[in-house]
Amino acid sequence: MGKFTKDATELLKLVGGKENIQAVSHCVTRMRFVLVDPSKADVNKIEDLPSTKGTFTQSGQFQVIIGNEVQEYYNEFTKISGIEGVSKEEVKQNAKSQQNVIQKMMSAMGEIFAPIIPALIVGGLILGFRNVIDSMAIVENGTKTLCEVSQFWAGVDQFLWLIGEAVFHFLPVGIVWSITKKMCTTQILGIILGITLVSPQLLNAYAVASTAPADIPVWDFGFATVKMIGYQAQVIPAMLAGFALVYLEKFFRKISPSYISMITVPFFSLLLAVTLAHTVLGPIGWVVGDWISNIVWAGLNSSVKWLFAAVFGFAYAPLVITELHHMTNAIDTQLISSFGGTNLWPMIALSNIAQGSAVLAMIILQKKNEKAQQLSIPACISCYLGVTEPAMFGVNIKYGFPFICAMIGSAFAAMFSVSTGVTAVSIGVGGLPGILSIFPQYMIQFAIAMVIAIVIPFVLTYVMGKKKLTDVDLYGKQNKNGLLEFVSPVEGKVMELSEVKDKVFSQGIMGNGFAVELTSGTVRAPFSGEVTVAFPTGHAIGMKRADGLEVLIHIGMDTVELNGKGFSLKVKQGDYVNAGDVLVEVDLDYIKSEGKSLVSPVVFPNGQAVSLNVQGNIKTGQDVVAIA
Repeated sequence: MGKFTKDATELLKLVGGKENIQAVSHCVTRMRFVLVDPSKADVNKIEDLPSTKGTFTQSGQFQVIIGNEVQEYYNEFTKISGIEGVSKEEVKQNAKSQQNVIQKMMSAMGEIFAPIIPALIVGGLILGFRNVIDSMAIVENGTKTLCEVSQFWAGVDQFLWLIGEAVFHFLPVGIVWSITKKMCTTQILGIILGITLVSPQLLNAYAVASTAPADIPVWDFGFATVKMIGYQAQVIPAMLAGFALVYLEKFFRKISPSYISMITVPFFSLLLAVTLAHTVLGPIGWVVGDWISNIVWAGLNSSVKWLFAAVFGFAYAPLVITELHHMTNAIDTQLISSFGGTNLWPMIALSNIAQGSAVLAMIILQKKNEKAQQLSIPACISCYLGVTEPAMFGVNIKYGFPFICAMIGSAFAAMFSVSTGVTAVSIGVGGLPGILSIFPQYMIQFAIAMVIAIVIPFVLTYVMGKKKLTDVDLYGKQNKNGLLEFVSPVEGKVMELSEVKDKVFSQGIMGNGFAVELTSGTVRAPFSGEVTVAFPTGHAIGMKRADGLEVLIHIGMDTVELNGKGFSLKVKQGDYVNAGDVLVEVDLDYIKSEGKSLVSPVVFPNGQAVSLNVQGNIKTGQDVVAIA
């Protein structure tokens, strides 16, 4: 049986069974389902599964957060279900049947920019690093930059621009390629079209403003001239050109006879797309891009810029939910192209930080809730590094108030950022590392804005959490009397600890607990935590979880005398194990043949009050006692 066999089997049932699954795939951390009837998914029970770290629905997909082991989980799920997994593209196509027109448009925008984001991140980090070495006076008493005093760093600066230029100046190539990829047309044609927008033959877009109209080169066709202007870093012209190519190719593929389509389709599609790009679409896109960037820039630099910032800072996180946030990538890039920097991106980075800070407060509040910690800690780290989805969907939106607290903190941080003129030289670096993308003269102001984005959400979430979170939220699963539940690590007949013949256990000298007369030789971890005791003989295992709860599992009576025979120990002291992991395998027949009792005490050395929940037989993983 595989590591995730039990959970994967349960998940199949809880999503409504095989017949309710239209498509399934996975990404880096999540299982992605398109369900025939989403209402059949039992969200509460799914989130109670040991391996599940949260759920959410987005863009017609029901997503189950598993973590870094999702590939192994997915393999187990497809084996159990008998469902052949499909590609993420197929899942997206199936999900679209459950989307409205606006959701489809935003999903399309997201799919265009998503493949480009890794490049933007790399480019942003590189420009941020160059920002540090060639623009910040950090040597010789703050009078010179590293590049000014070191030929090595000057060389590094020049070399890194090779990558930075490729990412940002030649961004239209990536955009057009991504559009053709998303629309399932010929990607190499998209790449070629993108190159024609940024060719060295053309006047660089950054030089247009400083070039006299009479000096702008043109293609002279006798009856007409066309300006030879490049579209470096331009987003809107690239998008218009990309979609033109896509629809031209689809048109010519439809009308061309199959025996000549290999020649006619690419030739006419590319020729017409390039012509339209430089005569109609490019100039229109340039105007539209300037129009959009000017409006945003005016809002960010007006007398009411604080209000603009407050609205954007407050609303950005909800935009992520609706996928409308992908539009900001285009606007940011256009602002950098038009004005040499952007006030928008710093607010996005601050929103990331604010969401992470709300999760940080939840980590403190739920420090005794092991399951919550397993999700919240990695989600917080991810959020501070610029990836907000696990934090937002797995924690903040789940409880509601942390999400609002983060939005409030983000609004105040954005107001301060815009009011003090904070400007980023590039995009792509979110969260705490976002400070690297800020112009040196604004780094102190941005650092203060970061403090605001940390403190306000944290304090608000902590204060509200004290009032709103229940004991179940704070401490984990509880019974109807408010006591913590503990699952059995073994299978067999359960009994009161007082029934054990060994007085050390029956009189509670080792602590309170219960006992089980074993019917199965598999002993599993009752929770995730550290193995604190692992006798070489295998007869006793001790564990401790994050909230301090300790347990000692003693397998049989006087079994230490067997010197390890009949025991196969699977762990060692100091190991960290997950709930349900096998701790030891026991040969019950051998134990009985040696005249040893199979009655196995499970005790809590710290003296917690224990109340037995069940009588008779119990299975591994079943609630067995309530702990005060």
